[in-house]
Order: sequence, then C-alpha cells, then structure tokens
Amino acid sequence: MMESNTIQNLLLQLEELSPQEGIALVCDLFPGDVVFSTSLGQEDQAITEIIAKNNLAVEIFTLDTGRLFYETYDLLARTISKYRLDIKTYYPETQTIEEFVRTEGINSFYESVENRKACCFIRKVAPLKRALKGKKIWMTGLRAEQSANRHGMKLIEWDEGNQILKFNPLLHWTMDNLLNYIQENKIPYNPLHDKGYVSIGCAPCTRAIMPGEDARAGRWWWESSQKECGLHTHEPTGKK
Repeated sequence: MMESNTIQNLLLQLEELSPQEGIALVCDLFPGDVVFSTSLGQEDQAITEIIAKNNLAVEIFTLDTGRLFYETYDLLARTISKYRLDIKTYYPETQTIEEFVRTEGINSFYESVENRKACCFIRKVAPLKRALKGKKIWMTGLRAEQSANRHGMKLIEWDEGNQILKFNPLLHWTMDNLLNYIQENKIPYNPLHDKGYVSIGCAPCTRAIMPGEDARAGRWWWESSQKECGLHTHEPTGKK
C-alpha cells in the first residue's frame, strides 16, 4: 500500500502535465511496473498511440472474454500490425467458465444482476487480477464524463480491490478532445463507434445508444445499475 501523502504529491504533479508527459513520468518513477489495460475503445486506442509514438515503457494487455464483437478482434489485429506492439491477451480460466455456463446457462446474465456480475467476474475481473499481479501502476482509458460513477475519479488513486495505483491519463478529456486526437493522428478505431456504439464490451451485452442517452446506456441495457462490470469501482484517492 502507498501512503496518502505520496499519492497526493503525485496527483499534484500529474495535474500539471499532458497525458503523454504524465505517462512518461509514471514510467520514470515506476520502471517496469506500469501496465495498461486496453479494451480497444477509442480512449484506449488514443493511449496506445501515445505509448507507441513515444516508445514509452508500458506493458499493454487486453482481456478476451470469449464474447467480443468480430470488429473488436479485427481492431486488435490491426492495432498490433500498425504500432508493432506486443499486446498480451488474458482469457478466463477454462474450467471456471465451463462450469458457470453448464450450471447457469450460456446467457444467464440476462436473468439477474447477480448472474451478470458473476459472468463479468469470471470473464473480466479474475483475468484482470492475473494481469495486474506484481505491478505498481494500472493505467486505464477512463474519462470523467463517461458516467456519474467515473465523474468522481482522480487522475491517480489507490485501487483497494486490486492493491495498485490506478492512473487515468485521459480523465479530463472531453469527447471532442478524444475524437479530434483520433482524427489528427489517424488512429484506427472500432467501426461500431460510427453506428452508435459508444462503449463497446461483450457482444450480447452491448447495444447502440439513442440520441441523448448516457454514454454507458448501451451496456447491460436490460438492467438498472451503475453500468460497471467490476473492473472500475471508485475508491477515494489516498485510501490505503
């Protein structure tokens, strides 16, 4: 665990830096211990481009739940080819997911919030914990305006569940900031974004959103919840 005053000092430094400068700083402070989880969303694609263009020492990984869109797999292949990066893929534990599907059903996540969260845990949360093990900085593409839950997050804060510092370099970017950066740098992105899919996860759990809907409305649309899978639950900065 890290002391709250150390986190606060780091936060003050990062608030004055651009995303590129912030990523470079944490790489200097925690050499070999910075990992970035990409879901291939637009935010993550922008961060991947920053890492590749500046040759930053960040280990990149993604989670393959086994239920992703074809377009997501295609984008992963195109991203690796374009940036010549080693993006490691983590998968659910075979025995665990087989048992879950056999006992609960292939689409049991539609039946209850509990089943949905259990599916997310097996397919995403557990593999994430393996990917983060032994590291000190977990970098994400979260932005404050994505949801009410994320609005209260900090640029860097202690993630109690994973016992790691979570760094969100694009936290203060608006959607316009993001789209302009993607266009200016010719960054590959998922074509589903052009069809109204703002937040893209597993295929059976994601739909396009309607005009005026919240960016996360297309995730688990059949339920009323915080629209989170368990990867990103808010813990206050400085919590030990």
